[in-house]
Amino acid sequence: MRYAFFPGCVLDGAASEAREATVKVARALDIELVELPGWTCCGASHAQDVDELAALAVNARNLALAERLGLPLLTACSTCTLMLRKAKAALDGGLKDKVNKLLAAAGISYAGTATVTHLLWALVGDYGLDRLRARATRPLAGLKVAGYYGCHILRPPQVMDFEDHARPRSLAALIAALGAEPVELASARRCCGFHAVFPAERDAFKMTGAINADALAAGADCVVTPCPLCQMQLDMRQREGKAATGTAGDMPVLHLAQLVGLALGMTGGELGLGRHVTPADHLAAKVGGR
Repeated sequence: MRYAFFPGCVLDGAASEAREATVKVARALDIELVELPGWTCCGASHAQDVDELAALAVNARNLALAERLGLPLLTACSTCTLMLRKAKAALDGGLKDKVNKLLAAAGISYAGTATVTHLLWALVGDYGLDRLRARATRPLAGLKVAGYYGCHILRPPQVMDFEDHARPRSLAALIAALGAEPVELASARRCCGFHAVFPAERDAFKMTGAINADALAAGADCVVTPCPLCQMQLDMRQREGKAATGTAGDMPVLHLAQLVGLALGMTGGELGLGRHVTPADHLAAKVGGR
């Protein structure tokens, strides 16, 4: 398996532990990630609000760069996946020629052959859960994990069409394949509030706190999410979320690759668990690691 890897800005900076875990996990699973040369920010829905055509051209260029490599484009960020897939839908829906005129100045064009996937989808759909289960050298027995999807990896369903957006099962299936116990989370598909912090801080922190409170009430040892923005909001803003909802108790929040890495026998240090704001490095010891 070989992919053009689009790290995106968050994995390249604030959530560098997610990038490192993704690369280590891919290597351990014999998945080759070829970093997309010259990639640029997807806009993260903010650039799209300012200049929709410019943001479309930026992502058309990212897609065209993947076409040059002849590889499917893979991200480990739900928002990057959504922006790139929305761009592809718009280009394939009739804007390709218009945008290619803009890209001509850079000597590149989008042909329409690019495909975009997410790490979660690649592991579940391409790699396969039976194969992943067989590679789990340290099954996560005794660990209760709440899978949190957030918004962007599920909606809009006509763009993010990997699974039933109203009843997603991929995270629970992956958690079980790693030997952990999936914990149902009533708020698994609700927004974490990340993109609403600046315009509606109070409401955003209530949303954040409600998800962590839900995981605490369900008896989870940790939450795992396929989106680094959701991870940052649920981890970094956990203190504000607890204050907004009157909740006590910490809830570790892991990136998807970190949970997979634990099952592959990696240490908490290798996976960057100690870099989280809410303590998470004790989880490695709980599953028999360090």
